Order: sequence, then C-alpha cells, then structure tokens
Amino acid sequence: MAGQKKLLRALAGETLDTPPIWMMRQAGRYLPEYKATRAQAGDFLSLCYNPELATEVTLQPIRRYGFDAAILFADILLVPQALGADLWFVTGEGPRLSTITTPAELEQLKPVSDIHETLSPIYETVRNLAGALPAETTLIGFAGAPWTVATYMIAGRGTKDQGPAHQLIAEDRATFEALLDKITEATISYLSMQIQAGAEVVKIFDSWAGSLKGSDFTKYALEPTKRIIAALKAEHPDTPVIAFPREAGDNYIGFAKATGADCVALDNSVSADWAAENVQVDGCVQGNLAPHHMVTGGQELVDETKRIVKAFSKGPHIFNLGHGITPDADPDNVQRMIDVVRGA
Repeated sequence: MAGQKKLLRALAGETLDTPPIWMMRQAGRYLPEYKATRAQAGDFLSLCYNPELATEVTLQPIRRYGFDAAILFADILLVPQALGADLWFVTGEGPRLSTITTPAELEQLKPVSDIHETLSPIYETVRNLAGALPAETTLIGFAGAPWTVATYMIAGRGTKDQGPAHQLIAEDRATFEALLDKITEATISYLSMQIQAGAEVVKIFDSWAGSLKGSDFTKYALEPTKRIIAALKAEHPDTPVIAFPREAGDNYIGFAKATGADCVALDNSVSADWAAENVQVDGCVQGNLAPHHMVTGGQELVDETKRIVKAFSKGPHIFNLGHGITPDADPDNVQRMIDVVRGA
C-alpha cells in the first residue's frame, strides 16, 4: 500500500524510528555507472531527454544503495527551454541560456500551454520509473522555484550573487514580475503533469532563495511557492510537496505553514538542533548533512550523521544532504552514511 512507504509516512507527519533517506543529485557524476550512461547519451541534455537512459540513471542509485526514494533525473532549466529560451551547456562551466531582460524578449517566449511538447520525454521517464521502481521506493518529481529559474533566465548563466536578477528588479520590476509569473504558471503545469505521470511527491528547488532579503523574500520566494502548492493541492490533494528555500536562514521559520508545504528541506548552513526547535515544530523536515562528508568520510561522517538523526528524532524527518552530492564524493562514504542512519 502506497501509504506504507517510509518517505510518504514521514511526509504525512509520522515520527519514525529510522528516518527515510535519499540524497539530492543521487543519480550523478560520483557514480561510475552514471558516467558510463552519460557517455552513451552523448551530452547532459541528451541524457535528460532520453527516457530510457534517464530512467536508467535514476534507477542506478536505487539498485546500488536501496534509497527510500528516487528523484526523477532532469534539470531545472528544462522549463525555460520549453518556454522557448535557448539552452546549452559549456563543459566545465555549466549552463548557458539566451537572456530575458526586456518586455520584447519576454513577449517572444511561448505560451505556457506549449511547454509539454518539449517536456513530453520527461513525463515518459516518470511513467517508466513508476513502473520500474521497487514497491517500497517513493518517486519524487521536481522543478526549480520561479525565483531561481528567473535568475538563470535573466543572467543567461549561474551567478554567485544573482546580481542581474536583483538589478532587473531595481530597474524594471514590472518585467521581472511578468517573467516570474510566467515561470510560476509553467511550473504548476509541469509539476501537475509529472504527478499525472506517476510522481508521488514533488519538490520545489529554490537554490538561490537566500539572496532574497526582507519583503523580496516574501514576494519572490515564499509567494510563488505558496501559489504553486495551492494550485497543485487543488488538483492533486494527496500529493505531498517538499519546498527547499536554500540558505533562507531565519526565513525557514514558518515557511511550511505560510506556503502549505508538507516538508521543508534544509541546507547545512543551519544547525539540526536549531531547525528541530524552530522548523520541525511545524512538521516534516529534510536534511541536512554537509555534502563534504561524502568526500572526506571517516569518523566525522559517522558522528555528524548520528548527531543529525538524534537532533531530528522527536519529529518527522527525512535524512538527506544539505545540498547536492558532489562529483568528487566517494561512493563508499554514501554506503557508510546509509548504514549509520539505518543502524546497520
């Protein structure tokens, strides 16, 4: 029965003896089997849009580690591409996009109703996974949060301080807000289609939420997330949503209640003890081991994993990293972490 899946039980507010566990970017460059499949695909985007190979890389960490959840292999920038932005990846440097900074450029984007033509291979991957995963494994779909996606669309690339997006807010707030609105609508539609295809949980990644301060955080991180969750809950009331406003700091407090999220994912810049006291009081939390422990391993990995499990043991908790696992991580350290969490 779906309700018996550990991850879904935690998301429903149950405190479990052993927390369910998965990792952000668990299908990825630290695994030799991923590298082999990626080489077969030719490049990153070809891998995202190849349902057979995207299914394979999503399943690889489940086969190897038996995580409690699989997260769809895709990328947050597929939505801008589906809206008509040019997207390409520069080896060693990351994504590049055509920029949207003027009303004329915004006008050239496709209507939201047209995105599914581009994104249909992603839904096929979700359907494949829904049929292929072990009965106890939860399938997570995801999208980037509107603010984070907007920062890439405005700058044309990732930036350290999201400066170009902040500049557009200062110089032409109307264009910025129109772009954010379009991304929000596209994200609702995209996540809804993932749920229809078989995703049991969806996660909203706001990787750059921490660069928004004061009322801008409320307007551009919290409010769009709230809007997405309300729309999804209206259509799919039984599908839990995980929100990840990374580096939100004190803005993590009350975020679940304000947005309707079933779980708040935490980065590792906040302590587990603080989060247990201030965030977990409102429901399920996810996190928050620092990813560097997957590289360095040793007793520190064991101690820190135990400390986080203990800190969150009085409420619903999903064990995860505070950010995505890095390419230089040692696969053996991942197994060690799992063994510690599960008490092996």
